[in-house]
Amino acid sequence: MSESNFIDYVKILCRSGKGGAGSRHFHRAKYIPKGGPDGGDGGRGGHIILRGNRHMWTLLPLRYRRHVFATNGQSGGENRSTGKDGEDQIIEVPIGTTVFDAESGDFLCEVTEDGEEIKLLRGGKGGLGNWHFATATNRAPRYAQPGQPAIEKAVVLELKLLGDVGLVGFPNAGKSTLLSAISAAKPKIADYPFTTMEPSLGIVDYRGDKSFVMADIPGIIEGASEGKGLGLRFLRHIERNAVLLFMVPADSDDIRKDYEILLKELKEFNPELADKSRVLAISKSDMLDDELREELAKELPEGIPTVFISAVTGQGLTELKDLLWREINSEDNKNNFTITHRKLDTRHRVQEEDDFIFEQEEPEEDDFSNMTDEDWNEEFWDEESTVNPE
Repeated sequence: MSESNFIDYVKILCRSGKGGAGSRHFHRAKYIPKGGPDGGDGGRGGHIILRGNRHMWTLLPLRYRRHVFATNGQSGGENRSTGKDGEDQIIEVPIGTTVFDAESGDFLCEVTEDGEEIKLLRGGKGGLGNWHFATATNRAPRYAQPGQPAIEKAVVLELKLLGDVGLVGFPNAGKSTLLSAISAAKPKIADYPFTTMEPSLGIVDYRGDKSFVMADIPGIIEGASEGKGLGLRFLRHIERNAVLLFMVPADSDDIRKDYEILLKELKEFNPELADKSRVLAISKSDMLDDELREELAKELPEGIPTVFISAVTGQGLTELKDLLWREINSEDNKNNFTITHRKLDTRHRVQEEDDFIFEQEEPEEDDFSNMTDEDWNEEFWDEESTVNPE
């Protein structure tokens, strides 16, 4: 994956800007020796914003942009002039990007639409200048609010491809061959395991004027949830799929057992994947005659629609597309289709990303990062002072 342009997992350090401090300036002009307080407010710190971009298909740009820091707000000035706001930092991400807290693994947000903007980290508010605190009994306040602190957080960004149908199967089950046969996608195809090393999408034409998106992910094996093979790293891409297409080759020793193993690995990754609509395709069926097909039909799992197909000869492909289209548009599927993002854990992390070490700057002298809103008000507002109504 290090040589591929398709990057679906990246860890970055983000920091919003801190708010500028309010000014404690007093007005001074000719013939006005005691002009009173006129210190302006500080500007707010810059936000860290995620923006969806439908023209992007990989998180590769963020691999070379590990630190995303917004600028700080400027301090207030004289004559009640407000300091300049910090510059926001906008992170362009592909549609389908989810964000997790790198420390706790908690899900934070997701970007699902083109142009959608989400404030990942909010910049600190600017402090109020001393003119706000002038009262009849305190006409010359010599204090002002400092700006609120910046927020710093290490986050993990995961890209989950948006597709209607997700292909699930062991290596060499014929998933890539099927995708190339019913769409214009050109995934790598060879006669050895783990040919597919990265997910790919294909648009499948259906009945002339309709279409749906099919996602092919690398094959999984028994024990993948424990890190065997390629592990379950790529299964995040089928969390967004409405229908799961299980593929088991006709020359399998036990089709029912293989299907149950695949289903078990999905449950290990995310138990809610088992609630999605499922279809079973018996690939490489051109090797079977009618008698063998009838024998295999008796051993198939119950309660799941099944079709015999051959991507090489085209056998059963039309029937398969009809079946998938019905499942995608079924009322039960529309009503039950939800996306629940699992919490990150050590089995599903990308080691080379997690080993990345951030060089964080030393905190400044005034560190208010642990203060709550109540502490903020008690510390920097005089209880007897009120905001100047002007």
